[in-house]
Amino acid sequence: MITEVLVAVVIGGLIYFLVQKSRTRILKTEDGWWGSGAPQDGSEDTTIYPFEVTTSEEELEDLHRRIDQTRPFASLEDSQFNYGFNSQYLQNVVSYWRNDFDWRRQVKKLNQYPHFKTNIEGIDIHYVHVKPKTIPEGTTAIPLIMVHGWPGSFFEFYGMIPLLTEPSDPDGLVFEVVCPSIPGYGFSQAPHKKGFDSVCAAHIFHKLMKRLGFQQFYAHGGDWGWLVTTNMAQMEPKIVKGLHLNFAPPSKPGLLMVLSIMLGSRFPKLFGFTDVDTQRLFPCTEKLLVESIKESGYMHIQATKPDTVGRALNDSPVGLAAYILEKFSTWTSPDFRNLDDGGLARKFSLDDLLTNVMIYWTSGCIISSMRFYKENFGKGLNQPHEKIPVYVPTGFASFPNELMHTPKLWVKQKYSKLTTFTSMARGGHFAAMEEPQLMAQDINNFIKALQNKSKA
Repeated sequence: MITEVLVAVVIGGLIYFLVQKSRTRILKTEDGWWGSGAPQDGSEDTTIYPFEVTTSEEELEDLHRRIDQTRPFASLEDSQFNYGFNSQYLQNVVSYWRNDFDWRRQVKKLNQYPHFKTNIEGIDIHYVHVKPKTIPEGTTAIPLIMVHGWPGSFFEFYGMIPLLTEPSDPDGLVFEVVCPSIPGYGFSQAPHKKGFDSVCAAHIFHKLMKRLGFQQFYAHGGDWGWLVTTNMAQMEPKIVKGLHLNFAPPSKPGLLMVLSIMLGSRFPKLFGFTDVDTQRLFPCTEKLLVESIKESGYMHIQATKPDTVGRALNDSPVGLAAYILEKFSTWTSPDFRNLDDGGLARKFSLDDLLTNVMIYWTSGCIISSMRFYKENFGKGLNQPHEKIPVYVPTGFASFPNELMHTPKLWVKQKYSKLTTFTSMARGGHFAAMEEPQLMAQDINNFIKALQNKSKA
């Protein structure tokens, strides 16, 4: 009798486990109000209105005055970018910014694509919305939302947009692209209340896409965009048809991940590790700890007291440029720390780099953008979304100079329906801006793989 009871309990427990495992877990959210004061009575204004980036003579005069009043401070001899942005090279950048950079021309470049704003949950949301000029007969444009991170902006995707909306390859997919600014970044209004994290941003972007008439769509993200789009997939797995990422830090380490760290250097094939994986991951103390410490000081500040340093950066354009552009140096390649010019012009033009800085400067968003770290990390490392798998088909582009290397095994721990995993030929953290052709091609390949799979 006791044996029969035990067998029944075991079988019942197994059935319960399998049912729970097979059940799709959804990330639950509620509507918020991020405007000033109490929520307004009445129906929400769903108006969508055109927006243009503008500038004025007064704005430029104020910028030049502040640049002229900067106080240089010499870097240590032979320090390159190992102490931060090299002061001597910073003077070269500042000189170019003051005397040669044409912001009015860059404003025209920003406005080459249609910009819009609409109010959601009390704040104005900015986005770029580009529809293809021509669509091959018998096909429809594929809706794709692309979400940036820090210290980037919607401008990171400008090199990709024409590749996606007007592909030169006749067999290439044609996309309709939406590039929003995360609230508190660029031209999206900053939340007035505490607590606005990635889940809140994901909720708002779902509302945005529904307001634009999309019943289903694909999503791409890097940096914070990785987490925002991941949360979007966790909220509405039937609406997000596919998720493409180029950044995916490991989720909470499970037993398999721990074993791979402990034994992966000796038995790499056991965990599916490639030569790139073993080179990036081992020895663990150097690759995972020392390198992380070298590049994560900003994160500790922004996750704890963002308003203090943010106030200084909001007053000083030179300080702002140094703070932001240093990331475009060392996050593009760690070897750039050993170059006097930080390798900035090797991968990007100064015009494009300064345009991204100017988006932060003219919108005055540096403080609110930094608060996003406080809101996400301040709630601890045990949030509901961290416990929920991603059931949406996922494609991952693994760039060799990404800040944190995530092997295929680790990606699959969170993204169970990993459809494509591509080891990219080159590129770092700002891959969409650095290697737009590689990124656009990988998005194409991922979605084609999904379409072929659905036809099979």
